[in-house]
Amino acid sequence: MTVKRAICLAGGGPAVGLSLGALERIGQEPDIRFQVWSLACIGAWLGVVWNQAPPGKEAETARAFFKGIFRPDDVYENFPIAAAFAPDYESSISNTLNFVMDSDNYRNLVVPEAIKEASDEIVSFMSSPGKWSAANLNSLVLNQMLAVNPMSRFMTSLMYKSNTKGLSRIFYPDSAFLQQIDFKALYGKDRPILYHNAYNLTDQALELFSNKDDHYGNITAESVCACSALPYIEEPVTMGGKVYCEGATIDTVNFERLIANHPELEEVWVSRILDRKQIRQPRNLYDALNNLVMLFAATTSEDDVKLFRYHLMETRSKVKVVEIHVAHHINYDWSWSNLEHSTKAGWVAADAAIKEYRSNPPKPLVCKGAKS
Repeated sequence: MTVKRAICLAGGGPAVGLSLGALERIGQEPDIRFQVWSLACIGAWLGVVWNQAPPGKEAETARAFFKGIFRPDDVYENFPIAAAFAPDYESSISNTLNFVMDSDNYRNLVVPEAIKEASDEIVSFMSSPGKWSAANLNSLVLNQMLAVNPMSRFMTSLMYKSNTKGLSRIFYPDSAFLQQIDFKALYGKDRPILYHNAYNLTDQALELFSNKDDHYGNITAESVCACSALPYIEEPVTMGGKVYCEGATIDTVNFERLIANHPELEEVWVSRILDRKQIRQPRNLYDALNNLVMLFAATTSEDDVKLFRYHLMETRSKVKVVEIHVAHHINYDWSWSNLEHSTKAGWVAADAAIKEYRSNPPKPLVCKGAKS
């Protein structure tokens, strides 16, 4: 009798190899198949690429796709940016010109009172050796020099207040990158049901997209790009007149309505990929930015799993949870070596989870103190 299973592939950007390796190992078990895939951010890309591939070519197709996003190590060393994160140069130039030509952006560039006050502060600082410290000097330069200087004020407002909304843009209707994916194949009768999330900024609501559930929007190139549009890093995506960003900022593992939509499920397998123990002390701004993005995602994904387990216990659900161990010794480089290293680590983690699953089958979660 076929066990009704779902798999949740969480967000985690350059840690995607962990889920890729896990899928490769699970794929070797003919009796472990997933009828439902619940996806978020990079997990959505993996789930979509995996399930649109020709049968038997899933792992090969996914490896080739992500290798095109990651970079060779020697190239990545001095250009640490994923290949998919290209800025929209045309729009950036247009936004700059529109900003420069808008007379409203020249108001309050000169604030006489602030300039006078800053001048007094500079004179006071220069005549008071007791104030001469690195902290006070840095504050002086920022607040009494740059903040009141008309040119620096204009350049700062141009940088932060033009209509450019992200460092990069991922969705283009005619993108060769997106044309690698056969989205129509997801709708074949032999394909499992997929869900991915995206956050609707217009309506302030988390939304689901699916290839087969008519209650939700369809999975398309546009929706998958919206799913991973991390604020500041990637521009939000407009669909149907509404603006969307990454759904993993709300639900990193995408447990949203999983049990409600599929009460027949017996098992839920989870590939979380991010963990706080992966975070390292930053050596530079590159590391610091990775920490900024990944630390919140790691803690959110941990909490999501805890809350999901708690929900199952509270509702006395019979659903069993199989969680694949998260490797701590990977990094967040978009490099080929990290992709290969994390894929191997994901394979090993899934292998351990399968052995545990075979020797000690999971049981429904029981709330402490609950009466049978």
